[in-house]
Amino acid sequence: MKLSRANGDAAATLHEVGCVLLQPDELAAECRVKLEDLGTLAPSWNRLPRDAYLRDGGRYRSRRHSCFIYEPAQSLQLVPHRAHWQPTEYNALHGGMERWFDPMNAEVLQAPVWNQLIGGLAELFARARPVQRWYIEAHQFRIDTAEGIGRPTPEGAHRDGVDYVAVILVNRFHVRGGETRVFEAEGISGVRFTMSAPWTALLLDDAKVIHETTPIQNDGPGGVRDTLVITFRERGFQAPGA
Repeated sequence: MKLSRANGDAAATLHEVGCVLLQPDELAAECRVKLEDLGTLAPSWNRLPRDAYLRDGGRYRSRRHSCFIYEPAQSLQLVPHRAHWQPTEYNALHGGMERWFDPMNAEVLQAPVWNQLIGGLAELFARARPVQRWYIEAHQFRIDTAEGIGRPTPEGAHRDGVDYVAVILVNRFHVRGGETRVFEAEGISGVRFTMSAPWTALLLDDAKVIHETTPIQNDGPGGVRDTLVITFRERGFQAPGA
């Protein structure tokens, strides 16, 4: 398994391998945005409420969540706020329950760069597999080390039950650990690496790979790891009975 682009084409690599890693300048080029404009979104991660649904008893995760629909040649559409739900098949720890997280703030949703980022990713994924309409869930995560250890993926190695996933690093400050691991869903090949530069993006074909990120530990005061996780699904939003 390789993370590099095939002939410079991220969509082709994603289709062939199941994952591709974009460096910050590559993500910016794919989405036709400027890195400094993406950087204006980062302060909103300082205002995320605590995740009240962690079943391991921890208090290391804060998050917001909003849902959208994207169709080519149309603007990104914010849908009425809804619960985040996954079947236990994909999330044994937190699956099977409706989790109502606070929605993302207007300062993010109304920023032109936000629409460009989501639209650019939607178009990239549609090049890997043509889709007329994407159902999109966006999650702002902050994992902190106030209790010593923070777990980016407490459910362990997993799939998300969607078509594609974008994991974007927004900030990494005073932490160690947090190694990202991606493995073939039906094989033994895999890769391990640590995302360190803000706006590095890992793109995943959810049917082909499983992924996880190892715990982080304090490496100075105020240690945090901020990410933006965006999922894309063709067959509607995941919901009980759907």
